[in-house]
Amino acid sequence: MTPTRLTATLGVTVLLLTGGTLAHADDAPSVPPGTEATPSAPVEVDPNDPDLKLPEGATLAGAKVLDIKSVVEDQSGDERREDTNTDVKFALQAEVLFGKDSAKLGGEAKSRIAGIAEEIKAQNATRIRVFGFTDDLGSAAHGDDLSKERANAVHDLLSQALDDPGITYEVRGYGEQYPISDNSTEPGRKKNRRVEVSFPRTEN
Repeated sequence: MTPTRLTATLGVTVLLLTGGTLAHADDAPSVPPGTEATPSAPVEVDPNDPDLKLPEGATLAGAKVLDIKSVVEDQSGDERREDTNTDVKFALQAEVLFGKDSAKLGGEAKSRIAGIAEEIKAQNATRIRVFGFTDDLGSAAHGDDLSKERANAVHDLLSQALDDPGITYEVRGYGEQYPISDNSTEPGRKKNRRVEVSFPRTEN
């Protein structure tokens, strides 16, 4: 898979006051290069200002790093990988795996799923979720059935590739629920027709 786009949401260190007030930092708007305003003289700060001190008896809570999430999508958009501090998720578009309105795996499916199996082995994951999704065309009942059949087909091939009785699977079909793109356009519907395989990362 050749990554073409990487979006990362960096962790933020959060300090909370226990027994005091919670302060929010203002987000400074981005400024295009070369248009920065001339900095003004520093504002004088009164070190004795009571608003700059912790209330009596208050303490700072421990720093907390929020989850970091990175997303990589291949050039065609057929495969997407999301990594967080705790989980790995692969989303494969249905057209890569199946024929139209079908739950029969096609020629590319085996190699794609084998790649996911290798990552599962690398993470020593023993709990795997396989979820199927569709767009909102057709009846909701048909979408529910088709998404579950597709999730089952991916699960069957994945379990054969892993061949590990110690792994447990959660397999579900969600139909048109939880779209990740706009169902009013064909490119959006294509993204929504997908099977997701997710599992915990190895804790270091």
